[in-house]
Amino acid sequence: MIEIIRTNSQNPEFKKLVQLLNSDLAQRDGKTHPLSQFNDISNLKHVILALKKAKTIGCGAISKYDFSAMEIKRMYVSPEVRGQRIGEKILSELENWSRELGSTKCLLFTGSKQPEANKLYQRNGYSLIQKYGKLKDIPDSFCFAKDL
Repeated sequence: MIEIIRTNSQNPEFKKLVQLLNSDLAQRDGKTHPLSQFNDISNLKHVILALKKAKTIGCGAISKYDFSAMEIKRMYVSPEVRGQRIGEKILSELENWSRELGSTKCLLFTGSKQPEANKLYQRNGYSLIQKYGKLKDIPDSFCFAKDL
């Protein structure tokens, strides 16, 4: 049974998972991940944690992008539980929370060296879109969106 809780970026378990995520991205993309400059977590108000048997195994967050869209950020699932659709549960809860906050769309960006993440988003109704905002010039990245 997977428990999903809502919290914020001050949660120490979220901070631990983000460190693991950053390590994973560094291994995939080299020491300096090209998107790291956009990954500040200090003020995220809407964070999801997934727990299994009281152990934190995954996370994700949303932040306001514009008047109608939330941006999905910092999605991560521990390697030992990947393939169990935990990412889908986190993503679904982030979408639900976005709707509750009045958003009609979710946006996100990911790297080309994260094929499992790209499959997750496409499997859950996200479509590739043109790179947006500060991400326009980031090589090897993809932007996705989904109408809620």
